[in-house]
Amino acid sequence: MTDLTPPGSRIAIVGSGHVGATAAYALMLRALFREIVLIDSNADLARAEAADLRDANALARPAKIWAGAYADARTASIAVITAGGATHGSQSRLSVASGSAEIVTSCVDQLIAAGFVGVILIAANPVDVMSLVAFRRAGLPSSRVIGTGTLLDTSRLRQELALRLGVAPGAVEGLVLGEHGDSEVVAFSSLRVGGLDMAAFASPAPEPDRAEVAQKVRDAAYTIMTGKGYTSFGVATAIVRICEAIVRDEHAVLPVSTLLTGQLGIEDLYLSLPCVLGAGGIERVLIPDLSSEEEDALRGSAAALRAVGVSIGLAAR
Repeated sequence: MTDLTPPGSRIAIVGSGHVGATAAYALMLRALFREIVLIDSNADLARAEAADLRDANALARPAKIWAGAYADARTASIAVITAGGATHGSQSRLSVASGSAEIVTSCVDQLIAAGFVGVILIAANPVDVMSLVAFRRAGLPSSRVIGTGTLLDTSRLRQELALRLGVAPGAVEGLVLGEHGDSEVVAFSSLRVGGLDMAAFASPAPEPDRAEVAQKVRDAAYTIMTGKGYTSFGVATAIVRICEAIVRDEHAVLPVSTLLTGQLGIEDLYLSLPCVLGAGGIERVLIPDLSSEEEDALRGSAAALRAVGVSIGLAAR
């Protein structure tokens, strides 16, 4: 028998930095949870962010927000881990894997020791490798260890194409798959705009340059970090969307990082594919229609992630 408060009652956010605090704020405004607990190795930071959030909450829907300990996460339905190594400038997400692995391992160990049995959502970079680290340590089903993956990249893709094609982002049905990082794959072969393929929708004008669009989406985080030093709003919103799909048992299809078990010849790795999300986490992993080139690129993305995993001691099982 699991020991959880009812869905939507409590969420634990581990890490009170830019992403963790912004996610807590967005969750508060969305009123998805009645209780939000912030956990951080820097207790003063967690207390300060919780106090600031409570000030904002006085003008929002009632919620209990406080700085707590891992024991407070025991009955949470979701624990979001944002704590990890930080990248700077043009530094790749994969470059901080070793430092992040130590932090994520410690966070997961303390969550499980406290008796947590809910869904773990990883938002620490490199998110795919850290999701595998968390899965290996948690002892939970892979359906309940999820990475934010390429949900943010997919949002960036839709936004970029919407601007170029003169439509709302919601009219663009497209996916970014694989690594949340430099080897990510834009699935142009299955992309639709208003039910049409991109070339047909753009006609008689030429369709947007695919390589240029993919590069713009891939480099978006670097552009933001050059200007402000970090990213926060986009990934925080992705966290909220995933939590919403779980808490409301939506059975929504979102591209998130999940454990592959042989799909496309890839196994024992976390990377992003479209997944059906409901109350128990990931209910089904989908394989979209891809061109042979896109399948090869996805396998290349998997190879890059596996190499990083091996470099930090994550040998294949």
